[in-house]
Amino acid sequence: MDRPGSWLALVIGNSRLHWAQFKGDRLHKTWNTPHLSGSPTHACFQNGEEALDQEKVEWLKELCEIWIASVVPAQNHYWENNPNAHFISLKLVPLKGMYSTFGIDRALALWGAIQTVGSPALMIDAGTALTFTGADEHHQLVGGAILPGLGLQFRSLGEATAALPVHPSSRPPSHPLPNRWALNTEDAIASGILYTLLAGIQSFVEDWWQQFPGSAVVMTGGDGKDLHQYLGERSPELASKISLNPHVIFEGIRALRIT
Repeated sequence: MDRPGSWLALVIGNSRLHWAQFKGDRLHKTWNTPHLSGSPTHACFQNGEEALDQEKVEWLKELCEIWIASVVPAQNHYWENNPNAHFISLKLVPLKGMYSTFGIDRALALWGAIQTVGSPALMIDAGTALTFTGADEHHQLVGGAILPGLGLQFRSLGEATAALPVHPSSRPPSHPLPNRWALNTEDAIASGILYTLLAGIQSFVEDWWQQFPGSAVVMTGGDGKDLHQYLGERSPELASKISLNPHVIFEGIRALRIT
């Protein structure tokens, strides 16, 4: 059953901290901040992608409960001595067949998808890494795959080669999709990464549907919106069957808290 009052969910990701404020069982707002540094006393109150105004600072000071999922152990010490912090481990997630190195972020996102769209379900998380994670109708982990995410591919190609440039801002180009057969290096990088990545997503989704016809597919992550839109430009029918949910991992945390 729901427990009233405000509480926080914090996902310590590979690149950023992802926050959600709940009021009881209802998601109130979300925001992102950089990884923490310096004194743990002021860790919550650093400015990030969203500035922390005085109202939010005062609210955080009075926080009575925070649920944390971390894939970056070096960030955990900021919270380990907080009596109101609850670290989420794999054993708390009621998925069957998880292996010891299975990422807690993947587990929670998949569990959140199951809570919102049912099972079987395929979860595509387009973050620093692009991951595919699926479960059957019995909540048994079927498996998945991991590859470098969209932004990471753009950055790594420029950083690891002498002649190829890092794409401006290390980000993919704006929509629409670039020409597949590019006539300059920058567009050739964009074409190679985007078309190959989209073809890979389509291949994984179609293979999943062969095993689980009619299964829900959910996309999330920092690059999820862009990838979903690119996919819609390339294959509108496929994209229309993939739901976009940027907060699905918080749904997984919410579900664990109220059980």
